[in-house]
Amino acid sequence: MKCGLLGEKLGHSYSPQIHAELAGYEYRLYEKRKEDVETFLRDGDWQGLNVTIPYKKTVIPFCDTLSDTAQEIGSVNTLRKGPEGRIHGENTDAFGFSMLLQTLPKAAVAEGGKAVVLGTGGASVTVCTVLKHAGFAPVTISRTGENNYEHLSRHSDAALLVNTTPLGMYPNNGTKAVDLCSFPHLKAVADIVYNPARTALLLQAEELGLPCAGGLKMLVAQAKRSAEIFLDQKLPDEKIDQITAKLSRSMQNIILIGMPGSGKSCVARELAARLGRHCVETDAEIEKAAGITIPELFAREGEEGFRARETAVLREFGKQSGTVISTGGGCVTRPENYPLLHQNGTIVRLTRPLALLAREGRPLSLQTDLSEMFVVRDPLYARFADFTVDNRESISKTVDTILEELS
Repeated sequence: MKCGLLGEKLGHSYSPQIHAELAGYEYRLYEKRKEDVETFLRDGDWQGLNVTIPYKKTVIPFCDTLSDTAQEIGSVNTLRKGPEGRIHGENTDAFGFSMLLQTLPKAAVAEGGKAVVLGTGGASVTVCTVLKHAGFAPVTISRTGENNYEHLSRHSDAALLVNTTPLGMYPNNGTKAVDLCSFPHLKAVADIVYNPARTALLLQAEELGLPCAGGLKMLVAQAKRSAEIFLDQKLPDEKIDQITAKLSRSMQNIILIGMPGSGKSCVARELAARLGRHCVETDAEIEKAAGITIPELFAREGEEGFRARETAVLREFGKQSGTVISTGGGCVTRPENYPLLHQNGTIVRLTRPLALLAREGRPLSLQTDLSEMFVVRDPLYARFADFTVDNRESISKTVDTILEELS
């Protein structure tokens, strides 16, 4: 099998990794200009293709047959070339979004109701089609027209909200189209963006206690359905959750927090070495950007100036994927740092007895009673962390424990 992804500008794609996990056939990335698409489809050496923007409608005239779903939606993201060169077009994004919906609690989606869908592009049409079949009454929101962002109050009764726009997608993390507080009757929120794992929209949903889901499972599920079409055979649905979990682990950052001197830097370096990941130490990045040491920075700008620089570094590196990040001990004192770390990461809190904490080169540790600092910060570490690991023994054992928790 020779398969791949067709698009105009593909950049980095997780599709080859997903299809390798699904069936192991050859899967390439095909970047083509619009004027070259027809020749590639007719004469190219391929058997199966996924199609991404901007060609999901472009390929339709070159299909000899279309599935009912592709015809209904008017969009094709999967092509299969038969032995005689006949091309069949399918839309597997619909299956992918239906699987994403299943990750939400049944109570949140079982009754249907009004669904607000942000965006009016091809993904929006697919999402609206699936929602109609699921018993929802979708309303699309666009920048212009009757249902625009200035008239959201008309739809404050919505039970479900789905984002199909690229707002909040890497590298533009932190942006979102709407404030969820405008929809007091929401039961769930979905975002088809999968990088970061938690967009600003999903972070707000979590804060409000709303069930929510990102787009990674949709990406894997549509790939699984595509693979079935390529191979003309059924693959187990269990593969969707298995690959989603594996991909999620590889994409998410591992972030270490804890008291100054608790060993975050040493553990981060060992953890990164074991996993073959890049390691970032935020204090070192602050010094690099400032051109002076942390003690000099404190003397020149005070703690407030240092904290502002620290947040800027966390904003930059919190966007990354698959990185091990060692933070400064006081990053938890700024609430705005939590979403920067949580958006794409698992946060690990390291603990160590106060008597064992290193103080050298740490201005606040030298100037402050550590027991008083601990009383203030410990609840903040607990609030930020996904889990806690004791680091009083060897670095190797601490890393072993972290890896066990992450598996």
